[in-house]
Amino acid sequence: MCIAHCAFYGLPANTVSLLLGIAMKAASIAELKKELVRLEPGELLDACLSLARFKKDNKELLTYLLFLCHDELGFANSLCAEIDEQFALTPNAHKKTIRKLIRWMNKCLRFTKVKDTEIQVRLHFCRVLRASQTPMRNSKVVMNMYNGQLKKVRRVIEKMHDEIQREVEREIQELEL
Repeated sequence: MCIAHCAFYGLPANTVSLLLGIAMKAASIAELKKELVRLEPGELLDACLSLARFKKDNKELLTYLLFLCHDELGFANSLCAEIDEQFALTPNAHKKTIRKLIRWMNKCLRFTKVKDTEIQVRLHFCRVLRASQTPMRNSKVVMNMYNGQLKKVRRVIEKMHDEIQREVEREIQELEL
């Protein structure tokens, strides 16, 4: 039965999802944790592999957790190297290219819980963008993206030790235009 048929028969539109069983309520994190604790190791392995097959983001997160989280400095350096490579390919990057790079960077930084990594990568991005041939002062959009990264760094350092805050704030002041 489709939505048009529901309207024809005078039924509510959500009847379709109820009839087809489409609406599935996701369990809370606490419920998932309780259930995962009960699983046997083989069943847990199957659940993880199913997640990895289901969505690319899940596969990337699992890759980070299994292979990259133990070497946080190496992870940060690999992200910085990728940023360098992207700017080397397009030294005069347009706003579309910069947006794409920021989206990728945000996705990778979601995996890590180490704030130093986030600070290092975002500041590196700002340094490389500033040093590139991209005309930043002529484009308000590019300036907003640049300043947005600096704001994100400031937001992260608010929760850190005072000495680290001062050190990173000096670096930010050097990068401000």
